[in-house]
Amino acid sequence: MAESVYKVIELVGTSTESWEKAATAAVKRAAKSLRDLRVAEVSQLDMVIKDGKVESYRAKVKVSFKFEGN
Repeated sequence: MAESVYKVIELVGTSTESWEKAATAAVKRAAKSLRDLRVAEVSQLDMVIKDGKVESYRAKVKVSFKFEGN
């Protein structure tokens, strides 16, 4: 296996339905501008609460992709 380097970025996805959809939203958006995504790790989950009710779910996601810089 050839040596490779990967860059890791942190994103926050949101959804009004679930944490899973929030995490998926972050990965889908990253895939629009980054090539060769490899791994996504959910590092934190939280919720936005308004008037005592859950308004939205948030997932902090660490996404890695192959680094092609010098």
